Amino acid sequence: MGLFDDLSRFLENRLEEFLRNNPHLELEALLEQLREQEEGTLKLIADLQVQEKRSQEEILSTAQEIQRWHIRVQKAKNAGREDLAAAAGEREAALLREGNQRWGHMQGLKERINQSQELLRKIQQRRQEVQAKAVEAQTARAKAQTQKRFETSGWSNKTSSYSTSGFDDLEEKFRNWETQDELEQMKRNLGK
Repeated sequence: MGLFDDLSRFLENRLEEFLRNNPHLELEALLEQLREQEEGTLKLIADLQVQEKRSQEEILSTAQEIQRWHIRVQKAKNAGREDLAAAAGEREAALLREGNQRWGHMQGLKERINQSQELLRKIQQRRQEVQAKAVEAQTARAKAQTQKRFETSGWSNKTSSYSTSGFDDLEEKFRNWETQDELEQMKRNLGK
């Protein structure tokens, strides 16, 4: 087990070192992690909203049952059936307790939805910040690579760019002479 732990630690250290040396990849990894968190939070919100809808339906159903038993209590009292009225009153009270519990559960779901939506906003904001940094890092990396290429090609071409700049007029003279020569050649061919 110790060898596996050592290997695991070694690989983690190498990965961390690699990411430090390649910050753009670290930003990409962070962006992917934020995308996964956003996706998970959206899924959680959808699940909670389904539970909230189900809870609302259960509360409505319980409220209808309470109303039905309340009418039965009144009907039994009007008929002088106190035994039925008492039993119906107990059922109504039990349904009221159940309705209160369901109401509390639904309020808890609403609170969790609000918290999840706030978390989603924070994740999206963080993702936008990281994306901006990634674009910034990519631009900086591209500029650095361009500068490096320019410096490398500039260094290797210093003598040639120096020598060609001194002979620009010579280049032009040769082009003119070659063009005149080609024209003369064409005239001769047409004259034949």
